[in-house]
Amino acid sequence: MENRKCVRCLMREMAEQAGEYINLQQYLDQIDAQERTPEELYENRLSTCKECDMLLAGMCRHCGCYVELRAAVEKQSCPVRKW
Repeated sequence: MENRKCVRCLMREMAEQAGEYINLQQYLDQIDAQERTPEELYENRLSTCKECDMLLAGMCRHCGCYVELRAAVEKQSCPVRKW
């Protein structure tokens, strides 16, 4: 069987990206609490991203960001204005 990238997956859902996700999680853990998106809103943002055609293996094809990073900072917004 051929290994295929998950098209509409977040980094936390892709086992083959485990090393990159650990780095991503370390960065997320360092976001100041005052800048961090509240957990419920964060999960809502990620749910929206998972339904978006621009999501490809944890990254936004529109802007190139890791959606989990962009969604984690409250003042950030979706580059295509979905949240």
